[in-house]
This record gives sequence, C-alpha cells and structure tokens, in this order.
Amino acid sequence: MKLIVGLGNPGREYARTRHNAGFMVVEALAARHGIQGTSSRFHGDAADGWIGGVRCVLLRPLTFMNRSGRSVRAAVDFYKLDLGDVLLVVDDTALECGRMRLRARGSAGGHNGLIDIERALGTPDYARLRIGIDAPAVATRHDHVLGRFTPAELSTLQETIVAACDAIECWIAEGIEIAMSRFNH
Repeated sequence: MKLIVGLGNPGREYARTRHNAGFMVVEALAARHGIQGTSSRFHGDAADGWIGGVRCVLLRPLTFMNRSGRSVRAAVDFYKLDLGDVLLVVDDTALECGRMRLRARGSAGGHNGLIDIERALGTPDYARLRIGIDAPAVATRHDHVLGRFTPAELSTLQETIVAACDAIECWIAEGIEIAMSRFNH
C-alpha cells in the first residue's frame, strides 16, 4: 500500500492558490485513475483505489498547511506504513513554476507544512515531490503562496501536474530512485 499526500489549505478561498499545488496534483491523480469518493478520515479527505495494481490512499489534509503532520501521522499509524511507502506532494518557492523535484528525504526547506510533518513523524526521512511555484517577486512570501496563479502560470502548471502524476506512478511502480532519475532534470 502507498500513501500519497497532497498538501494545501481547505476552503474555497484557498482553491487554486499556489499553496494548494499539492491538492491539485492529488486531485488530478485521482481523476486519472478513476479514484472517486472521499471520506473524512485522518483529519482530511481520503480516497483509496488502485494505481498500477497497487492499493493507494490519496489524502488531502484538512488541518491547514501548518498542521498537516497530524493528518499524515494518523494515516501512517492507521495503515502501519513504512515511511518508504509515503509520498508528500508540496509547493516550493525555491523552484520556478513548471519545475518539480522528487527527493527521497531532506529538509523542510522552511516549508511550514513539511516542518509540521517532520515534527509529527520524528524524521525528515520521507519522500517528497516539490512543485515549483516561483519565488515571490514583490509580495511577501505569505501573500505569494496564498495568491492565485496567473493565467500563464496556470497553463504551465497544468503541464507540471501531468508530469507529476507520471512521476508518482513511476514512484509507485519502480521506487523513488528510478523516479528521481527519470523525472528530476
């Protein structure tokens, strides 16, 4: 079993904001594989189905970004998962829009969602797929990540979401090392 967690913030006011790139990827992955129906579990919306013959749980924590660890920990504990079977999908201001980067482990890089997950899991040793949202040009980081994508960014992001779904499928089927070598450029 694999757990794929897309990070974001719940509520209409946050829909399609840069900080919800993780939600957007997980939603696209669910649509691609016909994984429908969510249930309120693990302090979030969870749906499970099959991707490439592997049972997967797709989770969107509804705890707000800075408290995502509670949701991830609850799902990991419930399914008794090894952290090698967990992938977090998260926005990243250090990457330009249109880029993504898979990592087997690493630092939170100042991302409050990852900081809380690392605290809840007690380790930074979990895979993450970072989706580039650009660094703030003039706005504060807070205003930038909670701002909406421009039409040009949305067009670029749609291509990145497709590639991110491909990368997640590769991670499920072939593991993090092969997925990193194939999708990190």
